[in-house]
Amino acid sequence: MDKIALEQIKQKAINEHIPIIMDDTLEVVAKILTNMQPKRILEIGTAVGYSAMCFSAYLEKDGVIDTIERDEIKVKEAKENIKKVGVEEKINIYIGDAVEILPTLNNKYDVIFIDAAKGKYPFFLEQAIRLINPNGVILADNILYKGYVMSDYNKHKQRTAVRNLREYIQEATNNPNLETEILEVGDGLAISKVKMCNQ
Repeated sequence: MDKIALEQIKQKAINEHIPIIMDDTLEVVAKILTNMQPKRILEIGTAVGYSAMCFSAYLEKDGVIDTIERDEIKVKEAKENIKKVGVEEKINIYIGDAVEILPTLNNKYDVIFIDAAKGKYPFFLEQAIRLINPNGVILADNILYKGYVMSDYNKHKQRTAVRNLREYIQEATNNPNLETEILEVGDGLAISKVKMCNQ
């Protein structure tokens, strides 16, 4: 992996205000991935490919990341970035809306990372539970959404996103097959470990 190219991609994304995984969130995820050495990771929300490239360093030998992105301009940039960093054999991009693509997937994953449309988080969780391996981990980034989720924030513009993120937390916390903790790193990270086979 070309770490200099990866750093340049990160800086470009920051300069262009493209949302990428925050350093402190990445640190937590990296620890989880180091312990697990996953064979398969599913990422919902590729953007320019930065997080997938970071995660690829922790895959088991011959491991693979499937990542979903609907913005074709971002997909083009992500493909170029992945090639620059030299990890194209580890990352497979599905182009399209995750709401349509997820139900068609039948692979099982060790780790699922959710970082896409906030309003769709409960649906993503439902699909993640279907696709996760026993003993797998489901991660949801930006779960506290600028602090709005834990406050009495109720402005119209963000109301749906906030409501759906709260619903995600409630469902992940109350699911008897998941052990969920919410960390206040970055913009909030939900970590749900599968306690037993959920099939």
